[in-house]
Amino acid sequence: MTQRTKILLIYTGGTIGMVKDYETGVLKPFRFEKIKERLPELSQLDSDIEHFSFDPPIDSSDMNISHWERIAKSIEENYQEYDGFVVLHGSDTMGYSASALSFMLENLSKPVIFTGSQLPIGDLRTDARENLITSIRLASLKENEQPVIKEVCLYFEYKLYRGNRTTKIDAENFQAFDSPNYPTLAESGVHLKVHDEFLYKKERQEPLRIFTKFDPNVAFLKIFPNITQPILDGILNLPNLKGVVMETFGSGNAPTCQWFLESIEKAIKKGVVVVNITQCMRGFVLPNKYEAGSHFENIGVINGKDITSEAAITKLMYLLGKNIDSKSLKIKYEKEVQGEIS
Repeated sequence: MTQRTKILLIYTGGTIGMVKDYETGVLKPFRFEKIKERLPELSQLDSDIEHFSFDPPIDSSDMNISHWERIAKSIEENYQEYDGFVVLHGSDTMGYSASALSFMLENLSKPVIFTGSQLPIGDLRTDARENLITSIRLASLKENEQPVIKEVCLYFEYKLYRGNRTTKIDAENFQAFDSPNYPTLAESGVHLKVHDEFLYKKERQEPLRIFTKFDPNVAFLKIFPNITQPILDGILNLPNLKGVVMETFGSGNAPTCQWFLESIEKAIKKGVVVVNITQCMRGFVLPNKYEAGSHFENIGVINGKDITSEAAITKLMYLLGKNIDSKSLKIKYEKEVQGEIS
């Protein structure tokens, strides 16, 4: 007889945890202690399901480092008791949170699956039911008494993605997420198909530890045609700024005018870490393809390769929090930490 798995649901907030009052039309938080009444299908799973809810629930637009830390500590405190974790989260910033948790949960060897929905769990046409049930099923998968999935993932609309490879692409349709530069880890259809060759695997397994000292002193810098020097310098000279994720054109291209290149170089010499990522949904930063890219490489700009914006900014917070020197940070950033870059 197959032993039942234990899954912990961590509800942070978001649409998936709301129900509509049909008399007033107002959405209100769902009481998760009654989840089996709302979703009797859960009793068909070979899992014992318990839950923990943020009180009050957090709108995902308000997510910050302290909330990521709370999720990480909830997992750490319950790590030995449960086989897997499903984090219920608003979709707007889910890609950021999944990326952040992939770095916070060092040496993770159990599944942590983020999911949510576009419609409330009580809605007649909701996508919450399938997203939740399949996420629990995926978190329960075992082979030879070991978890099949040993990383932070994101499940939405029949597809499982690596969490730090995801980005939200649609606010209207159920297929809200994509993993532009890495294959899908699993697909839910008539059968649940897991692509084992794409799952994250570690050579050595060490005890879980969490690292939560993320540095918030970072910013995005999106390059656009006719960007002016006052705007560029205004961002690069922000008080307490320690790192910038610079979103450039195509394969890492940017203006080649002297003042632009000098401003970037001056910021780096001042100690600001600059990461170069592409604005494109898919593709790599290729630093030697064009003039600006070659200059960036010479002055110490970090090559973000094919990392998403969500993973780029959270990885920068993570490594800045390690208080390592700029040379070591560049080396570590340009190597994968949790499968976030190719």
